[in-house]
Amino acid sequence: MRTIRLGQPWPLGSIATEQGVNFALAAPMATRVELLIFASGNAPEPDQVVELDHRHRSGDIWHVELEGVGIGCCYAYRVFGPLLPGHHGFNPSKLLLDPCARAIAGWDVYRRVDATGAVPNTASCLKGVVTERDRFDFRSAPRPRHSWQRTVIYELHVGGFSRGAGSPVSEAARGSYLGLIEAIPYLKELGITTVELLPVMAFDPHDAPAGRLNYWGYSPLSWMAPHHAYQQGDDPLQIRHQVRQLVTACHQAGLEVLVDVVYNHTCEGNQAGPTLSWRGIDDRNYYHQNAKGDYLDVSGCGNSIAANRPHVRRLILESMRCWALELGVDGFRFDLGIALSRGEELAPLDHPPLFEEIEADPELADLKLVSEPWDCGGLYRLADFPAKRVGAWNGRFRDDLRRFWKGDEKSCWTMGQRLAGSPDLFGGVPALLGRSITFLTAHDGFTLADLVSYSQKHNLANGEDNRDGDDHNNNWNHGAEGPSTDPAVAGLRDRQLRNLLSSLLLAPGVPMLLMGDEVRRSQGGNNNAWCQNNRLGWMHWQPDANDQALRLFVRRLIHLRHHLSDLLNPDLPHADPKLLRFDQPGHLQRHWHGVKLEQPDWAAWSHTLAWSLNDRERGPLLWCGLNAYHEDLSFEIPDCSAGWQQVINTGLPAGDDLPQQPQAISGSTAAMRSRSLVLLVSDPLMQGHQL
Repeated sequence: MRTIRLGQPWPLGSIATEQGVNFALAAPMATRVELLIFASGNAPEPDQVVELDHRHRSGDIWHVELEGVGIGCCYAYRVFGPLLPGHHGFNPSKLLLDPCARAIAGWDVYRRVDATGAVPNTASCLKGVVTERDRFDFRSAPRPRHSWQRTVIYELHVGGFSRGAGSPVSEAARGSYLGLIEAIPYLKELGITTVELLPVMAFDPHDAPAGRLNYWGYSPLSWMAPHHAYQQGDDPLQIRHQVRQLVTACHQAGLEVLVDVVYNHTCEGNQAGPTLSWRGIDDRNYYHQNAKGDYLDVSGCGNSIAANRPHVRRLILESMRCWALELGVDGFRFDLGIALSRGEELAPLDHPPLFEEIEADPELADLKLVSEPWDCGGLYRLADFPAKRVGAWNGRFRDDLRRFWKGDEKSCWTMGQRLAGSPDLFGGVPALLGRSITFLTAHDGFTLADLVSYSQKHNLANGEDNRDGDDHNNNWNHGAEGPSTDPAVAGLRDRQLRNLLSSLLLAPGVPMLLMGDEVRRSQGGNNNAWCQNNRLGWMHWQPDANDQALRLFVRRLIHLRHHLSDLLNPDLPHADPKLLRFDQPGHLQRHWHGVKLEQPDWAAWSHTLAWSLNDRERGPLLWCGLNAYHEDLSFEIPDCSAGWQQVINTGLPAGDDLPQQPQAISGSTAAMRSRSLVLLVSDPLMQGHQL
């Protein structure tokens, strides 16, 4: 038998030592712990069971050092403790996954159903794998560190982006971390600076109704281990190397990598769910519960993580350091992140300890942090998100841009606020850089092409009789439900796509695009494709001529945003022209117009808006007109002594709507087609510059 030593309480998880491996597990309420060693991930029985008693306990940490094992060792825990009435955690019949394991084995034998009830799951449990804990090589692949001012985010699904007919990725690599490397040239050509990966921390694909699999990954099984299904090969020791290869390739191409993290809940569900890890170790510590022991839920998934508690905070911080320092990622997007600000009995906290510790950690200081500002319990904190370094998804931006271009009443004033940096939401001034993440679409909802092609959701493929998915989307089919060969319908949809994208990329904030929106990727009207690991959820790699034309438009639009970033997203907010003083920091003034100069129409029935950015000394530099009315109109334009270049006109045919070489225009008016957008740029700003 292997020699057993007391071991050390730190670091948590498993780590190779000179003599063997040190194992450490935080289990405050446990009365006894067993460490089980397996010959392989699929082994039905352990080779050795190591009992830990009070001598192997330091405070809340159980620890042991085992000689004769090393990197690649597979292991699990059995945890014993009091099962009080109404509480559901301790269940010694279940073998548990170490929350700090960097890799997982046993997927070939894993059965989620065996983790419920009282039947032992020894033959079908998942095991942690002892791995290296090397730091990422930032010397060879330093972080790109793009400023928020120039950041353009592209949200994608690692498994789905490289799949689909026509994918440029080699067949063997499709759907993998390494396959995404082969697609980097596509992302670089598009012009984005930052990729945001849907969950890549290990999740349970079987956390789904019978006959379906969890595709998106918002069902975390581990906050440390990468998800196995995106790996090439089946060696659990290679998965971390493959993630590092992906991050290295992105860094060397100048792309940042953000990871969508789900710290607000786990795949263990409510009190009737499976006992896989956290629940069996100490569910009263990890999950919010009421006095009866019932799980409290503001995630919509059966449980809510108690991120206000010390051991839980420690685990989340350990996870962030694992991914940022060992695997090299550049930041995180917190799913339902505001749920992490809740304290006991789910009370919202103005100074949540988790975010305070994140912001005080010097090893996490150079990361980009983004969050959803809402949860399923009704908490919504956008401008007052309780963490100064965390940018929040601006859902109001998404909704108000959709409403304006759809032609809704009472949408003009709110559209103006969004185009000005949402001062109405941020205390009367535009949102500071990095605080407002602006977007039109995300994984959760319609794609952009479906937004303008469907008036109803079509989610029957999800198997829930079309009951799932949001019913309030501000979508419009423009005259026909779904695909249409009617030239008038198709032409209007194409203009609306360009109107929406232009509005997004000409507005202050940090814009985010959804995978495939640039080529009109469709999900057939499905606005909740969480279980669609098929062409509905994959990237669109066979674009027709119209798809390619939109992609060219988006590429030039992103290039234009980079070129004009100091104007569109300045470091300092625009000065208010009505309060202009020479000692104000803002050198730009935003003027509002309607079809007539200096006469914006904010009435409920208005569907027209124009704005200009004026320099104190040089006069107008940009003018943008938006005509969401159903008729053509003529807009007055300000005089520009240097001359205007028409850069965007979505009323023109594809290719001419955003030409490589803008055209000089003259006159005092701009003719605007119905439902179109025009951008004029002062001639000196575009001289010699091609898009």
